Amino acid sequence: MTTREALERLLAGAEGEADALEADLAAVFEASRSSNADDEHDPEGATIAFERAQLTATLAATRQRAAELRAALARHDEGAYGICERCGNPIPAERLEIRPDARTCVSCAGRV
Repeated sequence: MTTREALERLLAGAEGEADALEADLAAVFEASRSSNADDEHDPEGATIAFERAQLTATLAATRQRAAELRAALARHDEGAYGICERCGNPIPAERLEIRPDARTCVSCAGRV
């Protein structure tokens, strides 16, 4: 499998996960709308609010992951994939295996 194919597969997975999370979140919103649960006074209300917040945060993180993978694909197409955006040195293959969307080498990732 080529690097591009691997990135495309990861992106498809992230986008599929985002779609599933969006559907789950819509179902939670619909369930809370159709019930007369009062989040403030209903003992189940806190659970519903927590579930909404958790799904919203997970969806945001998944969308961010998909955006990073799209950016990695763009860098690949431009010939800049695997090159540190800060120092210009190659990003070690081991780092790219763990974080295929890495923009920086390990040394530069530790700098703020």
